[in-house]
Amino acid sequence: MSGHSKWHTIKHKKAALDAKRGKIFTRLIKEIVIAARGGGDPGSNARLRTAITAAKAMSMPQDNITRAVKRGTGELEGLTIEEYVYEGYGPGGAAVMVKVATDNKNRSVSDIRHLFTKNGGNMAEPGAVGWMFEMKSNIIVDGEGVTEDKLMDVALEAGADDIRDNGDSWQILSDVSAHQTVLDALAAAKYTVSESEQTALVPKSTVNLEGKDATAMMKLFEAIDDYDDVQNVYGNFEISDDADVDG
Repeated sequence: MSGHSKWHTIKHKKAALDAKRGKIFTRLIKEIVIAARGGGDPGSNARLRTAITAAKAMSMPQDNITRAVKRGTGELEGLTIEEYVYEGYGPGGAAVMVKVATDNKNRSVSDIRHLFTKNGGNMAEPGAVGWMFEMKSNIIVDGEGVTEDKLMDVALEAGADDIRDNGDSWQILSDVSAHQTVLDALAAAKYTVSESEQTALVPKSTVNLEGKDATAMMKLFEAIDDYDDVQNVYGNFEISDDADVDG
């Protein structure tokens, strides 16, 4: 019986990992398709170069990348994918920004609105919370074996604006135009980049959530992030490690 339980647990974890990997691949492919509209040569298209770098970091097969580029340039037929940004409020008044890439705007906006309402939030009009965020290059570096002084020297020399300690990782914020330069400098210095986004929406300030608000906000955030058409979701809230979060 214990063997069956153990195998069931392993299968469940593998299925969850496979699902997560599939979702990440879908998002990466959409980003490549959209980026390739600006030209299929990553050497002259910074957004496409960043998208391909992220895909390779996730071990995406080259065939998948090539097909996505050709879909973006029009060499291969496929559904037309457009980008949209939706705004809203979560529990505790926290601001939420949602980046979507979809072939059906009406479906996506209806589903996103439903997710907000179902999880204690509500969608807002364009511009209602967008002013609380600024567009930045956002790069996450694995923290193992990394010293702050050395990382700071490399990042700031390459044009980064700020470095933040996330505990087990480091967040590097830069102007959008400096994204690739900072990435190249980190690669040259042998740092491991776990995430990178050229046009992340970074909150100018944050609100602290605790208890029921924190629990509800986490559920809303995860529900939106899990939705197939969502490329990324951002919030201006923080939940401290010692916060009283309801189970």
